[in-house]
Amino acid sequence: MELTRDFFQQTSKVFTVAELTRQIRGSLETKFGAVWVQGEISNYRPRPSGHRYFTLKDQRAAISCVIFRNTLPPDAPPIADGAQVQVYGNVTVFEARGQYQLNVQILQTRGAGLLQAKFEALKRKLEAEGLFDLARKRALPRFPKRIGIITSPSGAAIRDILNVLRRRAPNVQVLINPVRVQGIGAAAEIATAIREFATPNEQWEPLDLIVITRGGGSIEDLWEFNEEIVARAIFHSAIPVVSAIGHEIDFTIADFVADLRAPTPSAAAELIVPDAAELVRRVNDLENGLQKCLRNFLQQSLTRLRFLSDRTLARELMQRMRDAQQQLDLTAESLQRKSKQFVADARTALSSRAQSLKSRDPRRELTLCRNRTIDLQRRIAAQPPRFLQNARQRFQRVEGILRVLGPEATLHRGYSITTDAAGKVIQTVAAARPKSKIRTRVADGEFESEVLSTGARPKR
Repeated sequence: MELTRDFFQQTSKVFTVAELTRQIRGSLETKFGAVWVQGEISNYRPRPSGHRYFTLKDQRAAISCVIFRNTLPPDAPPIADGAQVQVYGNVTVFEARGQYQLNVQILQTRGAGLLQAKFEALKRKLEAEGLFDLARKRALPRFPKRIGIITSPSGAAIRDILNVLRRRAPNVQVLINPVRVQGIGAAAEIATAIREFATPNEQWEPLDLIVITRGGGSIEDLWEFNEEIVARAIFHSAIPVVSAIGHEIDFTIADFVADLRAPTPSAAAELIVPDAAELVRRVNDLENGLQKCLRNFLQQSLTRLRFLSDRTLARELMQRMRDAQQQLDLTAESLQRKSKQFVADARTALSSRAQSLKSRDPRRELTLCRNRTIDLQRRIAAQPPRFLQNARQRFQRVEGILRVLGPEATLHRGYSITTDAAGKVIQTVAAARPKSKIRTRVADGEFESEVLSTGARPKR
């Protein structure tokens, strides 16, 4: 007996069932979070509310699963008992029954499309954290002087970019950080290269722009650019990042985080620098046009002067004409000097305006608008399910409170309600007259009785 008493004195706090269940739930959700599980579906039970329940089992164990309404996309595989599937969801505890379960977010046929499912799951996660927000994307510099390129030094992508840069902007400085773009460990190399370029370094001058690129391939070939470590390195870069990965139809997580997504490596080079040769051609055309206008003006003036000099006039008038002609020669010389300066100033102004117009390439603006439209459509489509889920949870909480505080719950705890013949609730002894009929309501029904006598409870 003494040993038993000491044992109970040393025990810790006594939990309620709800407290213990809640702590178990917190431990499970913290330790496991979202996981992939595969097995066989059994006991599949769809509900009128739209929620679907089933058990996922193998030869040794089973786990309860729930798919809340509108969680899965319309093209999700059909659910039926006996189907072999892979599911992705959060491990949690249903507190009302004290059982752990899996809240399923992705369901697919076992062994099919695992990489695509991982891609969609990471995409939703990073989008919810704001890594894809258009508001945080930075504008690219109009005339970059130094560009950093992260890619494989032996790939076709770097050759394509260098060829375009050499043709369009030969004065731009290019710094290449060689990395592997495929295989185990390549994602870590890419993320490290981004951080190296984005961090000030004594070995090279600050960069104006970073380009990450590689050629096309399958989803497996491009997978390193779908890793979370690469996405977060792009997000935290202090320098604008351009993503030029694969072909135009290929999309990676890096494309959504980058400040600009180029459809191909060559297109990236055309988007980030203006065409210097085209700017020079336009300035030369404008200069030639100005010189032609000036020559025409001078020729017309000389023709008028010759016409006036051929007429028979007085000697004084002829002298004045000669003086005027001499003054005109002086004015022509001054005008020629000023015209050269005007052409030089115009060339500078036109060069600046031409460069400004070139930086606003319609193809680039169209690409940005298309990406913004796709992102807005995706965000709009994700809002209604989340709103309905929150509303449904609030409704269930209020319904539970009303159920506990309602009269039915009070009756089940042993209380009753007594009314007179008119249905008015009797609250005091004075309201119950002798020989009057009364009706009493309890938890499982009602019964009638007659008041024989009344008596007030003595006051204390």
